[in-house]
Amino acid sequence: MANQLPRVAYFCMEYGLDNSFKQWAGGLGILAGDTLKGAHDNGLPMVGVGLNWKHGYTDQRIGRDGRPYDSFHDYDYPWLKDTGVTVTVQVRGNDVRAKVWLCDHFGNAPLFLLDTDLADNPESWITGQLYGGFGDQRVAQEMILGIGGVRALQALGVEVDIYHFNEGHAVLAGLELIRQKMAAGASFEDAWQATRRQVVFTTHTPVPEGNEWHPIERLLYMGANVGLTYEQLARIGGSPFNMTVAGLRLAKCANGVAQLHGETANRMWRSVEGRCEIRAITNGVHLPTWVDPRMAGPFNSLEEMWEAHMAIKRETIDFIAERTGVRLDPENLLIGFSRRAAPYKRSDLIFRYEERVRGLLEQGKIQIVFSGKAHPHDDTGKQIVHNLVTMAEQYPRSVVFIENYDMEIAAALTRGCDVWLNNPRRPQEACGTSGMKAAMNGVLNASILDGWWPEAAQHGVNGWVIGDEVVPESVAEQDERDALALYRVLLDEIVPTYYENRQKWLEMMKASIETTRERFSVDRMLREYWERLYTA
Repeated sequence: MANQLPRVAYFCMEYGLDNSFKQWAGGLGILAGDTLKGAHDNGLPMVGVGLNWKHGYTDQRIGRDGRPYDSFHDYDYPWLKDTGVTVTVQVRGNDVRAKVWLCDHFGNAPLFLLDTDLADNPESWITGQLYGGFGDQRVAQEMILGIGGVRALQALGVEVDIYHFNEGHAVLAGLELIRQKMAAGASFEDAWQATRRQVVFTTHTPVPEGNEWHPIERLLYMGANVGLTYEQLARIGGSPFNMTVAGLRLAKCANGVAQLHGETANRMWRSVEGRCEIRAITNGVHLPTWVDPRMAGPFNSLEEMWEAHMAIKRETIDFIAERTGVRLDPENLLIGFSRRAAPYKRSDLIFRYEERVRGLLEQGKIQIVFSGKAHPHDDTGKQIVHNLVTMAEQYPRSVVFIENYDMEIAAALTRGCDVWLNNPRRPQEACGTSGMKAAMNGVLNASILDGWWPEAAQHGVNGWVIGDEVVPESVAEQDERDALALYRVLLDEIVPTYYENRQKWLEMMKASIETTRERFSVDRMLREYWERLYTA
């Protein structure tokens, strides 16, 4: 059957395939890695296209002053295979060569990575640091990914029916496809429309920083226009050239990454003339990567399930002790919160009115483990990390922060905590796949109704809802409302249930697993991609 399906080239700036492969920064990359693993598992005709980042993203450690600092390292991956293919892209008038490597080491569909770190290359730095540059640097990276990626697939002889741009970084591939059609004699209009029939696009976030734009003058100076005129670029992406707008005008169909995000994205981009339809296809996760086999069931009893969970929880507590020197109590409630330290995710919201939880923290009845990196240039995010480190120092028996967040930390916490806390400002959490991973392991979600959670939440049955669907106009009012709602759920429902009604807790764990494992798997997501995007 797979041979009859459209052949897909999946373009993404980052890929989270394995903890040893430092090619990802956050949820976008983890989704891309899970997608390629799911495509491999299901025998689907998909290849990935990305960049081989020499320095990865960032190692982010905590200094003696309790503040995060960044360091960067050279990485070399012996499992990458030399394809023997090199392509050339003109960047600022210079011929920049990009070597093409193949990664198929982690049970994933083929992933081709372009690499400019070659001797005598005039712009060898381009594939140096993931998300390390702005302006000219970012455009150059997106040129190698998009323009170079199309040329690499053609040089490799990979036949492609659909180009899937996973986020706006890849949209310059669409300009290259238009250029090639025009070089073969098509008009701009015909080339554009023909290209649209080959392209789908995933938009990932309502956050402004995630919807990148460039002055058209910069694209012309860099050569990113590949011969298209100022006016033609403006028709595609506007002026300045917005990468999300361009994706929506270059694609036949697009998707948001959760049902609520689909509504948000359609509202956010409703004024873009000529854009494609934005459908909602909720993200999914790769179960073999993220679900502990001991929680896969079936279980003969709820007690057997609890024993499996407690064995994993003790391992997680050992892991936390190895990383931080703090040994938590496996018998007491353990709450997990690990994700990018972006301001809208409000990692430190639970401490807004610290006095409400002080007693339980001092007794160790509530234990909280945090982890997460801030973007190297995000001072607000780094201040949030510092706030969490400060709280860990204030409550050394019950609050811990694990530095240098990575896939190993993510796996340990989404498997071994009791509760998974999520409290972003609505409606800015596009999906939030860490909560899916936790739920499938029987870790109960306590979350704001944002991202994927409105699709799954059954309050008091498979987790808890924090607050309601009201979105106040001001950030201050939303933070106030959500903090109070968080305390109500935590103190009136979660803590009493854990300590006083173990039977209900076990029933909720079972319901969490049963209501999420298939519905939020990458297998389901990929089926929808082929049915609702690629063949649309």
